[in-house]
Amino acid sequence: MNTLNDTIKAMLATQLPIQATVGPDGIPDIGPKRSLRAYDDQTLIYNENTGGQTLRNLKDGSKIAVAIIDREALDGYRFLGRAEIFHEGKPYDNAVAFAAKNGMKTPLCAVLIHIEAIFTLRSGPTAGTRL
Repeated sequence: MNTLNDTIKAMLATQLPIQATVGPDGIPDIGPKRSLRAYDDQTLIYNENTGGQTLRNLKDGSKIAVAIIDREALDGYRFLGRAEIFHEGKPYDNAVAFAAKNGMKTPLCAVLIHIEAIFTLRSGPTAGTRL
């Protein structure tokens, strides 16, 4: 299953996602993406504001992983996907509107993450299971 259900969407809306990419030299990059959210049932989106290492890695072809964790509930999800960068069009318009609504600066670009796999991070014997 590569579909975002209501439970996953609710967690995305309330918890801080952490993303990871890898550079061409094999060095990983990890950091928070507070604008990351559901775009539709199979896609995540975030506003790229810094144009830093994450964006460079994506432009170089890195896949992206995202983890979202509810520490109190010992629950979470990991997403693996392929990124697509937009400087205009519907995804970029979505990012600009999100920024305006949330008091953020206008993004450099919008990044869609086409979900290729979702895994549970729920504590217990099912941790790491692909949904």
